[in-house]
Amino acid sequence: MKAILDVHYEPTIAHAACVVFEHWSDERPVTTHRLQVPGVRPYRPGRFFERELPPLLAILEATNENFDHIIVDGYVYLEDDAVGLGGRLYESLPRSCAVIGVAKKPLAIADQFEAIHRGRSSKPLFVSAIGLDAGAATTAIASMHGPHRIPTLLHLTDRIARGN
Repeated sequence: MKAILDVHYEPTIAHAACVVFEHWSDERPVTTHRLQVPGVRPYRPGRFFERELPPLLAILEATNENFDHIIVDGYVYLEDDAVGLGGRLYESLPRSCAVIGVAKKPLAIADQFEAIHRGRSSKPLFVSAIGLDAGAATTAIASMHGPHRIPTLLHLTDRIARGN
């Protein structure tokens, strides 16, 4: 099984979402989860993982499932061999699981990613991975369901996190 994770923030609460699916081309999820996580940490430039990682780990624990692949909204690697959100998640998991970062915006301090275009959009998605070959990660994201830049299930995960 595969999971897509995302987090939406209010001043003191994070809303973590998890969309579970089986095949890269799936249009609909097997199941979805949403969890409120109190105690939001402040955003600190270059240390985004401090804010985002606790809600991601909480929703994974709440699902009580083992995944082969997890997709997060962000980067796996940062420059100078630093790890980004995806890398931090990978290091925090209790068992081996590939983590794929899919970012919508370029980040000057990110590296080791591939830009891909989906649909007719001129804006790329920035794909990085750990525990999985970068080419396989890029192919997987490119093959996900949906005619637009953002795959259907990634869009759904964002909507669930926002409470829509």
